[in-house]
Amino acid sequence: MVPPMSDPQASRGDADRLAGEFVQFAIESDVLRFGRFQTKAGRLSPYFFNAGLFDDGAKMLRLAQFYARALLTSGIEFDVIFGPAYKGIPLGAVLAVELARLGVNKPFAYNRKEAKDHGEGGTLVGAPLAGRVLIVDDVMSAGTAVRQSIALIRAAGATPHAVAIALDRQEKATEDGRDVPWSAVDYVRDRLGLQVCSIAKLAHLLQYLQRTDEFSQHYEAVAAYRAQYGVD
Repeated sequence: MVPPMSDPQASRGDADRLAGEFVQFAIESDVLRFGRFQTKAGRLSPYFFNAGLFDDGAKMLRLAQFYARALLTSGIEFDVIFGPAYKGIPLGAVLAVELARLGVNKPFAYNRKEAKDHGEGGTLVGAPLAGRVLIVDDVMSAGTAVRQSIALIRAAGATPHAVAIALDRQEKATEDGRDVPWSAVDYVRDRLGLQVCSIAKLAHLLQYLQRTDEFSQHYEAVAAYRAQYGVD
């Protein structure tokens, strides 16, 4: 794996530039939309991120480049890429291809939601899960998918080590229908002990909206949402 950058400020600057580019790409691809959207927690959000709308080869290629650049900038090391069903499967696959193009060839695995009772059987497909495993997904809302992935990885005898996501909403999670003062990312990092790499955060979206005339009308609504539900 490419080692982390020696200058933390340079690394932070590269990550922030990458995040700004990604926000612009997501908006231009109509993956990041503005309006009124109900979240899984029942909140009315002024924006919505749907990675399923990265829906052609050119968009998936650029998305893979963003994931790879974010990971290499973070310095996170890992042995295997795991894409949880369903959205994580294409994300993990294109990331593995892009990393290989950059000279970092890693094995890739994914799971089925329904166990196969013929052929090779089981729920895991691809490379054996071994060593430090990187989980790749789009966003973390409640951390449920990550916890399921962690259980699969541990059952296979490997170590859940890190998570890579496209967007960190920096938003309070809910437990038993109540808001809690930490996000799903905080939970995975601080309570489950996994490293987390996100291409962009809600803070980067706010910065983009503030400096871009075309979308500045959405800034106040997104800022108000973060003030109500956000975490640092």
